[in-house]
Amino acid sequence: MAILRLFGLYFMMTMLMIIVGFVVGAYFGGDPFSGMFVFLIIAIAINFFSYFYSDSLVLRAYGARIIERNDNPRLFGMVKKIADINGLPMPRIAIVSSSTPNAFATGRSPKHAVVAATTGIMSLLNDDELEGVMAHEMAHVENRDTLIMCVAATIAGAIAFAARMLWWNSLFSGGRGRNVHPALMILVILTAPLAAFLLQMAVSRSREFYADATAAKLTNKPHALISALKKLEWENHRKPLDCGSPSNASLCIVNPLTGGDFFINLFSTHPPMEARIKALERL
Repeated sequence: MAILRLFGLYFMMTMLMIIVGFVVGAYFGGDPFSGMFVFLIIAIAINFFSYFYSDSLVLRAYGARIIERNDNPRLFGMVKKIADINGLPMPRIAIVSSSTPNAFATGRSPKHAVVAATTGIMSLLNDDELEGVMAHEMAHVENRDTLIMCVAATIAGAIAFAARMLWWNSLFSGGRGRNVHPALMILVILTAPLAAFLLQMAVSRSREFYADATAAKLTNKPHALISALKKLEWENHRKPLDCGSPSNASLCIVNPLTGGDFFINLFSTHPPMEARIKALERL
C-alpha cells in the first residue's frame, strides 16, 4: 500500500506540473506542448532528487547532528527497542539543538531512515512519553511516509515557484504577444499552487492519524502518547521551532509553526490536536 500511495502522489503532482508547463509554454513560446515536456522533465528530476537526497536536505535545514549510542543512550535505546519489536532496520538517530520540543523522521526507506529529536523534547518528556513519540516517528519510517511527504513538499514548492514567476512576468510584460488567454493564466496561477498544497496537506494529515494509532498499539501506552502530544502542542504554541523551514513542517510530530495564528492553523499540514487525541482515546 505504501508503494501505491507513493506512485499515486508522484502521478498527481507530476500532472499538476505538466498543467503548469502547458500554460507556461503557451505564454512564453507559443507552444504549450514544449512547456509540458520541459515541466515533465523537471518533475522527473525533482522526484529523483527527492528520492535520493531529501534526508540530507532536511537534516541540514534543521541543523541535525547524527549521534551514536554513547552520545545519548536513553534515546538510542528507545529507538532500538522500537525497531527490534517492529522488525525494522535500526535507523540513524539525530539530535537538533533547539529548546522547542519536537521530533521528525526522514529518509526514502526503512534502510535509509533517520529519526531526530530536539534537545527540548528530551528534557520535557518522561520515558513513556518519549517512547510514544519515537514510536510515532518509526511508524512513519515503516510506511515510507517520510518520502511521500518530502516529495509532496518539494513538488508543491516547485509549482508555487513556477506560478509566481508566471505572475510577475505577466505583470511587468503586460502579457503582450502571449499565446494564452489571460483568464486561463490567472486560473492556473491561483489554483495550481493551492491544489498542490491541499494535496500535500491531505496526505500529511491522514498519515499523522495512522502513525499515532500505530505508535499507541506498538507501545501499548496510548495515554502516554496523548500526554506527550498535549505537552508538545502547548510548548510549540508558546515557542515555535526556530529552525527548519515551512516546507519541512509536515515531517514533525506536531506543527512547529503554530504560535496561535488562525490562518497557519487552518492550513496546517497537521490535523487538529483535539482530533488526534480523540482518535487515540478511542483505541
